Amino acid sequence: MHHTQLLFSRIIDANDVAVLSRYNITERDLPTEGDRQVFRFITEYADHNRGQAPSYAEVSAQCPEFIYSPQVGDSYEYLAREIKKHSAQIQFMELVNGKRDEKTGKEVPSPLVTKFEEIGYKDVFKYFEWLKENIDSIIMNTNTSSKVGTDIKKDGEKFLAEYERRKAGESFRVWKSKFPFINEQVGGYVSSNVYTVYGKSGRGKSVITLEEGIEAAMQGANVLIWAMEMGWFEVLVRIYVSISARQGLTTANMNGINLAAGFDSTELRHGKLNEEFEAAFRVFVECLNEDIPGNITVRAVDDDDFNRRDLKALEADILETQADVVIVDPFYYIDYEKNTSKTTGGDAANTSMKLRRLAGKTQTVIFAITQADETAENEDDDGNRELELPQRKDVKKTKQLLEDAYLLIGVDTDYKQGRGLIGLNKGRDGGEGVNAEIIYIPQVGIVKEPEKGKAAVSQFDF
Repeated sequence: MHHTQLLFSRIIDANDVAVLSRYNITERDLPTEGDRQVFRFITEYADHNRGQAPSYAEVSAQCPEFIYSPQVGDSYEYLAREIKKHSAQIQFMELVNGKRDEKTGKEVPSPLVTKFEEIGYKDVFKYFEWLKENIDSIIMNTNTSSKVGTDIKKDGEKFLAEYERRKAGESFRVWKSKFPFINEQVGGYVSSNVYTVYGKSGRGKSVITLEEGIEAAMQGANVLIWAMEMGWFEVLVRIYVSISARQGLTTANMNGINLAAGFDSTELRHGKLNEEFEAAFRVFVECLNEDIPGNITVRAVDDDDFNRRDLKALEADILETQADVVIVDPFYYIDYEKNTSKTTGGDAANTSMKLRRLAGKTQTVIFAITQADETAENEDDDGNRELELPQRKDVKKTKQLLEDAYLLIGVDTDYKQGRGLIGLNKGRDGGEGVNAEIIYIPQVGIVKEPEKGKAAVSQFDF
């Protein structure tokens, strides 16, 4: 391929061997053994001569197939792009048709066919995954980008363009929390970030996070829920109860105060709504399309097609549902990535880091729910359990989630008391150490901060 010879000629004239590294040109990209011989000679010469390129006469003497072209006018970028383009074509053809082994002269059969015979008949989706990995590898290996990062001096226009996109709400989104104190402290949930919600077993982590997901849907977000502990019916019961409470379809009395509430989850769960409430519930379900600006898609533990629960499957679901907000409940039920570090807990840590990358790649808000370590409990004088938020050190299952989280949200609730606590234990934009008490009656969808000011006074019947 003449572009390879032109690139070598220009490198020799400009004494710039580093071009090969800048544009990621490797032996794999070169079509002939003669080209690869030139590549090896130039790079080895530079290694032994402080990065200097050999003369064209020396290269010609050592590499008979080299054809020198003086004063090449084509840019490095153009030549590298053409070489990589040809390399991608060759690699793809070898994947489809196989190739001839240069050492033995024997034909190597098509990997596309042999791999299908190996795994395709058993699991075609696993075969598609293998195929995608190979295509992605070709794309990555033939990338010609030579620019590293963002230059604060040269890329001012890039920053201003991104600023304008953010100003217009096109580049990223902020989804407001249902709980005012979170909005006051950190402004809400910013896309491309992971938010970790944690607490002891049975302390309302899923309920609190689900409320945030529903709140986002009310703002127009597409919400994807991976519920790996609950069945779809149970999740929908909680969603319907919460939404009906927001609409104030029923009323609940707490300490003499009437609160807007929703359908009773126990009655709904067991199909025991009375005739009047059942009729109201049917109307409520029929109107959901009008009442929710966004949408909520639930993947539940009892879904027949919910077989793969790794990050690749999660990414596929995000793309399919065009999700803006994702809830992974709980994080530790995901099929972990391989433990490449060979350290204890490395599989969970590797998965956490890749989940963080997935949030950035898909520009989503991802809530990852996990447990907190169990600690001793205290009771007040009336025998009620004292609410206590878990500390940062109490993050269970994987400490890497603490590092990867943009915000760490601790939860403790007691439905018997109708109370709960939510606290921020780590925030990259502040808010650490701030908490708020909430009213917690999830059975009828009441999960919120107490009203303040005039709104609080209006709750009383004067």
